[in-house]
Amino acid sequence: MTERVADAAGLYVGLISGTSADGIDAALVRFDDHQPRLVHALTHAWPEALRTQILRVAQSETTLDLDAFGRLDVAIGHSFADAVDTLLAQSGTLASAVRAVGSHGQTIRHRPTGEHPFSLQIGNAAVIAERSGIDVAADFRSADVAAGGQGAPLLPAVHAMLLNTPGRTRVVLNLGGIANITVLSAKGDVFGFDTGPANGLMDAWCLRHRGEAFDRGGAFAASGQVHEALLAELLRDPYFPLPPPKSTGREHFHLAWLDARLHAVSLAPEDVQATLLELTARSIAMAIDAHAKDAFDVLACGGGVHNPVLMQRLRQLLHPRELASTADYGVDPDYLEATAFAWLARQRLLGLPGNLPAVTGAKGYRVLGALYPAPRDAR
Repeated sequence: MTERVADAAGLYVGLISGTSADGIDAALVRFDDHQPRLVHALTHAWPEALRTQILRVAQSETTLDLDAFGRLDVAIGHSFADAVDTLLAQSGTLASAVRAVGSHGQTIRHRPTGEHPFSLQIGNAAVIAERSGIDVAADFRSADVAAGGQGAPLLPAVHAMLLNTPGRTRVVLNLGGIANITVLSAKGDVFGFDTGPANGLMDAWCLRHRGEAFDRGGAFAASGQVHEALLAELLRDPYFPLPPPKSTGREHFHLAWLDARLHAVSLAPEDVQATLLELTARSIAMAIDAHAKDAFDVLACGGGVHNPVLMQRLRQLLHPRELASTADYGVDPDYLEATAFAWLARQRLLGLPGNLPAVTGAKGYRVLGALYPAPRDAR
């Protein structure tokens, strides 16, 4: 599996757990003529104790010794392997029919700037290969970071493949734990970047005050009032005005970041939640206004599309641009990211680049990912 593969048609699996760690998205994807087609998908729940540990580590709330790090890496790998097993069982697919798994892993630290930049995703790929009997491609961000890039976002190439409209500028908005936009320009150029928090802060605040992993239907936020002074303080964070290429994660926008800005005010929890929703909507709208003024529409994907309060506020702020779900264009908004990592696995097998330097800032195109062959006796 180290040589270039001449024909990589067939079935692939894409796996990702995002910054909210709200589950492992698994997608079975078919490539017949370079275009990905979603065959089956599911979200595999994390064991609650493991999810709690992931969130604490990702938010810099705990320090791991090397033994604990190794155990966490392997435990996450087993959960990813469980997701593959369930996906194949539900879809009635034999492991031998799948060319490769593309596993994003779980990001626990994203530091793409500084003297020694890195982006660290864990979820032992060798465990996934051993358990599934399928070759695994993983560690998709490191090569781009080594080439001077952000290592993120990696979805714009797939956004362009599935959602581009020639001659008109369109924005694809991913509402995960962190929000990112892809600008598909009328001229055919593609660029994008992380705008800031999407669901991550709202989910964490909801868990703290409601004991629920997310704000179902946006009801918690809808019950509060936006606190303009707090919103202005949050928007003063130096990340927002940074020019792209740029990317961020939970290691920056986490509850400790919020708590440090709440010390001067005493607010009801629902008012903070309303303000966090406004922060998400406002920062996204500001980014689109600054970098895609001529966009005629915005297509949203990710978990945030299921929050009607957030979607309505975005619709107001983005007017006169139309806001729709990618579902309206035949692309499942919940599994677009997982589909992208199936595509990245295929790119790796073909020996083709997976990054867009105009998006990440890398010095050139790079083949992304490391290969972990399944044991041949597992087939």
